[in-house]
Amino acid sequence: MRRHRNVKIVATLGPASDDYDTIRALFEAGADVFRLNMSHGGHEDIRARHNTIRDIERDTGRPICILADLQGPKLRCGVFKDDEAEILEGQPFRFDLDDAPGDATRVQLPHREIFEALKPGGHLLVNDGKLRLKVDSCGPDFADCTVITGGTISNRKGVNVPDVVLPLAALSAKDRKDLEFVCELGVDWLALSFVQRAADVAEARALAKGRAAILSKIEKPAAVEAFDEILAASDGIMVARGDLGVECPVQAVPPIQKRLIRKCRAAAKPVIVATQMLESMIDSPVPTRAEVSDVAQAIYEGTDAIMLSAESAAGSYPVEAVTTMNAVAEEVERDPTYREIIEASRSSKLSSTADGIVAAAREIAETTDIAAICVFSHSGSTALKVSRERPRVPIVALTPITETARRMVLSWGTYCVLTQPVERFKFAVVSGVRAAKAGGFAEPSDQVVVMAGIPFGKSGTTNILRVAPCDEQLIFGPEVD
Repeated sequence: MRRHRNVKIVATLGPASDDYDTIRALFEAGADVFRLNMSHGGHEDIRARHNTIRDIERDTGRPICILADLQGPKLRCGVFKDDEAEILEGQPFRFDLDDAPGDATRVQLPHREIFEALKPGGHLLVNDGKLRLKVDSCGPDFADCTVITGGTISNRKGVNVPDVVLPLAALSAKDRKDLEFVCELGVDWLALSFVQRAADVAEARALAKGRAAILSKIEKPAAVEAFDEILAASDGIMVARGDLGVECPVQAVPPIQKRLIRKCRAAAKPVIVATQMLESMIDSPVPTRAEVSDVAQAIYEGTDAIMLSAESAAGSYPVEAVTTMNAVAEEVERDPTYREIIEASRSSKLSSTADGIVAAAREIAETTDIAAICVFSHSGSTALKVSRERPRVPIVALTPITETARRMVLSWGTYCVLTQPVERFKFAVVSGVRAAKAGGFAEPSDQVVVMAGIPFGKSGTTNILRVAPCDEQLIFGPEVD
């Protein structure tokens, strides 16, 4: 199942992709990672999808990565006497804690934490930002506002508060139950919603107890401002452009996306660009040209992965959406301009022996006749560093640990292989050569670069590199099995 592109594709599962045949078709069309959205479906639905993915993994013999996306706290207004009301630009409107049905002058906002954080001059956004209100005055149980952008407000619409850091934990009671459930299932990554500060990530990590890697969703202005600290605390990042585009000016989202991708790459941590990538394909078998350009731009920027949401979860053309995304990725990566952009944005900062060896491996691969870079890793950290370099040749990431193989799938350019444990470097070389040939990356007449750390099994010890022929008889002679 060799892919002919380096960027990875994340496909969300849902009612439109709920059976073995469809999920396998998504995988064969190009999906590398499957997202389980904890906002939709009960635990038994999630369990069934998880088990189906693992069945496909067994049947295809390829590691498959599973990402569980936690819902996060949902801020919603109350209900209205007539289920909805019309509020007009310039009129006053009040949010309060009174649970009486609302009308065109007021409605309940059952989140005391919002009133505690609000300040005059701030804004409240309703229904994905379609309605905008400015706070004139506020107290511990009310906010008197002026309608800036009016329209219809209806029962339990979502409320965004872009101007302040809310005194809310990123994990609700539901999230804590979901986190424990999916960690016991054996998912590989946890996507954490409503991240505002690094402490939110630390809380999730403490609950996960090493059973899954932590991926922080950047969807609030506060997270953008605290991004360096959040990145340091996280294993990966998702640029969640849905809520980010609601709470930030829409014109600010593309520059934010570009900056965040570059910072993630410099830190050798995978980053996903998500939301509305091929949204028209929910109902259409072909995307718009603007959507294709959006997907292509994220790839040119060097993102590790691009994500489908409703397109694959609830749309009429889930397989076609993955096929389209795969085709766009292959075309972009064939463009000589792509390599120019990727190499121009490479970070030159080296801080460890492993960094130096990884950079040397990439240079050797690009200046000599090398078919692939083979990385033997227990924790996956060396493979992440090689991925950060965005080499021109394939990365064959080998590990004896199933969980590591699955997590590494998310990273740019990694072809992950589960292998037997080794105690001597020469057997790591043999494993790398065999994996490169089996994956279709090398022929017996080729050479590969092999990297590992001695002693084996100790994280962060990458300290050896070898250029090896792919003819095993030339490596060690006829005694090699």
